[in-house]
Amino acid sequence: MTTPVLTQTVLLTPSAAEIVRGLLKERNLDESYALRVYVAGKSCSGFQYGMALDNQPRETDSTFETEGLKVLVDDQSIQYMAGCTVDYIDDERGKGFLVENPNQAPACSCEGGSCEC
Repeated sequence: MTTPVLTQTVLLTPSAAEIVRGLLKERNLDESYALRVYVAGKSCSGFQYGMALDNQPRETDSTFETEGLKVLVDDQSIQYMAGCTVDYIDDERGKGFLVENPNQAPACSCEGGSCEC
């Protein structure tokens, strides 16, 4: 069984899509590959995300088409990632992918290394 391709639930910005296309080309990967985005954990500052290039979608994955690329999200992560935008930044904060998540509550402020989130 193949998961249907959904549209516009997890989005890539044009700059993020350009970087992903560059990675696919640099690694000589064909159009069967997608960007897999997932929640890798949670800390006081919010969700931590992971990403990988993947050409083996699982039956339980949600598949999205954005900026001409496929994005895969596993069934556990999708509950936290619906409506997310993946951007690529290169500024004073550093260089890399940034996930903007409207579902994430504001991060708590931990004092003295002790956190009770």
